[in-house]
Amino acid sequence: MEKKYQKTIEKDTFLEGIGLHTGEKARVIFKPASVSSGIFFLRKDIENTEPIRADITNLLDTLKYPRRTSIGNEEIQIHTIEHLLSALYALEIDNVFIEIYGPECPGLDGSSKPFVDTIKKAGVKTQDELKDIYKIKDPIYISNNGSHIIALPSEKLKISYTLSYPSTCLKSQFASYEINPEIYEKEISPARTFCLEEEVENLREIGLGKGSNYENTLVISETGPINNKFRFEDEPVRHKIDDLIGDIALLGYPIQAHIIGIRSGHLLNTKLVRKIKEVVKKEKASAVVSPSISGSVTGEELNIEDIEKIIPHRFPFLLIDKILKIEENKAIGIKNVSINEWFFQGHFPGKPVMPGVLIVEAMAQVGGVLMLNKEENRGKLAYFMSIDKVKFRRAIKPGDQLLIEVEIAKLRSKVGQIQGRAYINGKIAAEALLMFTVVDA
Repeated sequence: MEKKYQKTIEKDTFLEGIGLHTGEKARVIFKPASVSSGIFFLRKDIENTEPIRADITNLLDTLKYPRRTSIGNEEIQIHTIEHLLSALYALEIDNVFIEIYGPECPGLDGSSKPFVDTIKKAGVKTQDELKDIYKIKDPIYISNNGSHIIALPSEKLKISYTLSYPSTCLKSQFASYEINPEIYEKEISPARTFCLEEEVENLREIGLGKGSNYENTLVISETGPINNKFRFEDEPVRHKIDDLIGDIALLGYPIQAHIIGIRSGHLLNTKLVRKIKEVVKKEKASAVVSPSISGSVTGEELNIEDIEKIIPHRFPFLLIDKILKIEENKAIGIKNVSINEWFFQGHFPGKPVMPGVLIVEAMAQVGGVLMLNKEENRGKLAYFMSIDKVKFRRAIKPGDQLLIEVEIAKLRSKVGQIQGRAYINGKIAAEALLMFTVVDA
């Protein structure tokens, strides 16, 4: 798997304009975000709202909100985010916090180019953390009413798209591009949204296109764009690729795949994203042990009742669920992180992240089990003496399973130094050097 570092923006920046469909004024403010935080939107024009992650799990019904990509819930919606997300994804921006005033992103000139220009002006900052990149292993195929989208294994992200309408005013078009920042900026981002002249009346009837005009939307007749001209001969198919990239961004991480779209729109695009998410989830569920741990997990296993006989911690401060393996100088435990954890009530509402101090505490509890499980230490207590070389590399969120590995580095009489590491999905999330002393209870 290709290794790349996460990125955010250097400084705050903003854009403002009119929403293509709502016709309402809109202002978006981009802010740098920490590693592994992802992309979040916050409606600033509504009081007491919570940030909404740009993720397929927050996608609004594409049938209820057609011809755009929208996220949110029953109370709060953010519409037409695909052009913005496409720019962030193609420029390889992983972490950014977006404040938005209004229900819809500004339409600007109908393309992603203004977002690209604004992001580049703010500057791109490389962060000290590797990004997750998922590589498609087996073909994934989605089809609906003569439209198709396919994801095939590839070493790069490549998108091929066939645009085909029964109307004679827009001939079939095909385009294929490897997606990287340079190609995207030059060949894809300037391509504007479009509709056929015969669609305009229906769009108006269903309340769409209130902010559209002949400048920000290509209205295509039999003679070409009305009161406008193409930036590229195949501008419509390039814009379809732009939209597809924006929908792919709802994965929350980059992928390596050759994606082939045939007459697909937001409905099929997002179905593909959901399917990829399902595949990734199944693969993660089967990955039980970190690659750093050699061999299979065997040996003495301790359940929660066994753990409570060794260490004194109890709810709500017992932070390990099981010991998978315990040896003379090494132990492996797990902590299943649920949204119901007490600490998520305040850390943080709308953006739950396990506190770093509790990750260290979980490592310490596995270390305590390792120390106190020794015959000579049974019935005693293990106290912290010091913590050193603590590093947090990955955010722990609801649904994650912490795999905790501890190993005795030094042991002298009743004092022990333990190296602890916590993993999620085989990747290190935190590490620390812990020192204990064993005392009588």
